[in-house]
Amino acid sequence: MRNDLSIYDRAADQWWSDEVRWIRTLKNLVPGRLTWFDRHIEWRGKAVLDLGCAGGFMAEALAARGARVTGLDPAAGAVAAARRHARAAALEIRYDVGVGEALPYADAGFDAVICVDVLEHVADLHRVLAEIARVLRPGGLFLFDTINRNPLARLATITVAEDLLRLLPRGTHDPARYITPRELRKALARVGLLPGPLTGLGPRGLNRRLDLTFGPVPLTAILYMGLARKPEADAC
Repeated sequence: MRNDLSIYDRAADQWWSDEVRWIRTLKNLVPGRLTWFDRHIEWRGKAVLDLGCAGGFMAEALAARGARVTGLDPAAGAVAAARRHARAAALEIRYDVGVGEALPYADAGFDAVICVDVLEHVADLHRVLAEIARVLRPGGLFLFDTINRNPLARLATITVAEDLLRLLPRGTHDPARYITPRELRKALARVGLLPGPLTGLGPRGLNRRLDLTFGPVPLTAILYMGLARKPEADAC
């Protein structure tokens, strides 16, 4: 089975334990992503939606930066784990269960939407992007990462990461759902978002547990990060 999203609920009770290698990999991606995202936005005081929040790694990192964070994910077990951890850490993060194709929020409610390790999993990319555009305020930012679609990306994410190194469970990804940067830029423009810069995301070293650490890299052929902006009201 490909695009198996049940893995997030199955591992929910261990999400914050650091005992599961593939979950540690997801956790280790957060600082590398923020190394680049932080260059483009001042988080403090911003209303931010973490779309596809899973167990809350990114949401908690954004809350620590002073953002007012809402997390949304279809995996109810992972969301429950995120709520428990936020309560234990005395963090005010709102968590909801839902899908990107039907965001349960009012128009223009967020200064930023962040969406990592998500776009390559959704059932309807256009609908998700349209919903993101709807809930963003004029001038708001959409920050994302996803997986490019080409033979190298398939080799790296399926053959190496899933089958050989087991950095992710087998079946996590369906390479048919991967998205080229050109396709994504066109899709963003169709929903009224202005595409911005892109950069690669990849391994940068090893930590003390011999797990990979990550950060921005020049190569966008495998994982890439980017942003798009909703036009200001007077520009529409």
